[in-house]
Amino acid sequence: MSDRPRGLIDTGAILALLDRGDRWHRLCAEAFRTIALPLATSAAVLAELFHLLEPHEVPVGWRFVRSGAVVVLPIADTDLADLEALMHRYSDRPMDFADATLVHLANRESLATVFTVDHDDFETYRIGAKRRFQILPERRP
Repeated sequence: MSDRPRGLIDTGAILALLDRGDRWHRLCAEAFRTIALPLATSAAVLAELFHLLEPHEVPVGWRFVRSGAVVVLPIADTDLADLEALMHRYSDRPMDFADATLVHLANRESLATVFTVDHDDFETYRIGAKRRFQILPERRP
């Protein structure tokens, strides 16, 4: 496993990996076995994750986050103007803060792959002005 992140991971994909009953679990587990690690995320994604987990699921969430498969990249004060601009650009969606951090990290870190179940939004978002994300797992039929 390289230290440099190979893609991004979103809240829904982490939840699907952790919950065998999630409708996306099988597809996410299959994709996760083939994806290059580690995957980058943000503290905003982790805030969503731990907010959505049931109290008894929190230790499993921590094991996953600390497994080495995920790298948490910083968002600093200097990034806030870009986040605000992204949220304004996609205000018709609307883009939430966690998604804004991932799109910003994609731009900043030159990452084009996102591991997410949020296809509708990430099919709309662009890296820079025009580049599309490679979304894993593929959309369910």
